[in-house]
Amino acid sequence: MLRIPVLSPDGKPLMPTKPSRARRWIRDGVAVGKWSDVGMFYVQLTQQPSGENTQTIAVGVDPGKLYSGIGVQSPKATLFLAHLILPFQTVKDRMDQRRMMRRGRRGRRINRQVAYSQRAHRQKRFDNRGQSKLPPSIRANRQLELRVVTELCHLFPVSKIVYEYVKAKGSKSFSPVMVGQKVMLGWLSKLASVKTQFGYETASIRTQLGLVKSKDKSAQTPESHAVDGLALACSELIKYEPFHTANTRGQTWRGSVALTSSVFNVIHRPPVSRRQLHLMVPAKGGARRKYGGTTTRHGVRKGDIVRAEMAGRVYVGWVSGDTQRQVSVSNADWKRLGQFTASKVSLIARSTNLVVSGASLAQPARSAYPRNHRSYPSPTCVPRGGGISEVF
Repeated sequence: MLRIPVLSPDGKPLMPTKPSRARRWIRDGVAVGKWSDVGMFYVQLTQQPSGENTQTIAVGVDPGKLYSGIGVQSPKATLFLAHLILPFQTVKDRMDQRRMMRRGRRGRRINRQVAYSQRAHRQKRFDNRGQSKLPPSIRANRQLELRVVTELCHLFPVSKIVYEYVKAKGSKSFSPVMVGQKVMLGWLSKLASVKTQFGYETASIRTQLGLVKSKDKSAQTPESHAVDGLALACSELIKYEPFHTANTRGQTWRGSVALTSSVFNVIHRPPVSRRQLHLMVPAKGGARRKYGGTTTRHGVRKGDIVRAEMAGRVYVGWVSGDTQRQVSVSNADWKRLGQFTASKVSLIARSTNLVVSGASLAQPARSAYPRNHRSYPSPTCVPRGGGISEVF
């Protein structure tokens, strides 16, 4: 069953509640409904609650190079699932383009007709060969994961963050994921207690829960990456522990967890170009117009959610560009819906630097015969019931 996050009047996260109770609170003026930056509806109480006791809530993070999965789990319900589209390749390509533009500007500035000692070569201002910083592409990946986990910690009373630690030998394909892991763990430790787990342990828990993982890593479904984040979160609730009796000894699964339907969102950054000096290629006459940035000429910014109207039809999307009289509006995949007259575009919400789509009830696919152990009661499996198409 879907759960709605609850905040106290001073913003402290409390245990989530049922949608029916949240509706009743809003109707009676006990709470106010709001939307978070990760596209999840929550309520904030207008008066102090009778109690603030909480249960164990864990966040699982499955990092990757191009995609990451995040899951939030409590003993009685799955609270949130997310599929993150990471900006690794976009940032890498833009850094290459920036390098080319800088070299081009330096080449145009230097007069190569004079002796080398008399040329206007700028001396280096710092040592950029130390390799002491994270590469921009990897830093952008980790910062997007951190941003989403931070928002979740503001919604739920998270007691543990479980991070999958990659330790591959001889394979360079894992290097973008392995670089910066210790830095990321330091960032997460400021939010809640952090625990690491290896990939084979995640696979073992996923098999125990009967969860199915998709082979298509780019699929925007819970089975691609979010299912691993869910398994990581469940590792805090069920454990493979040793046992000893008078006649036998060994290891068995202990604990229980209920896997339920939850909100599933696809999250990525808006692909807005940062402010640049000018275009790489000059226009006719040698002029180079300005390029990039988030401002427009019509009072909205790129990444804002707007309502636009054209020919009697209404569209809702994100601002992606503008002309002298029009505003470009795109969907969540950043495909342009159209160019609308500026007077027919109205602002819904300012940009949060996140594009959230696919907000729906979802439950990861489960195998028909989940793995069971005779000495341990299998995790509670709550079947997916009649979905709620609209919560409020």
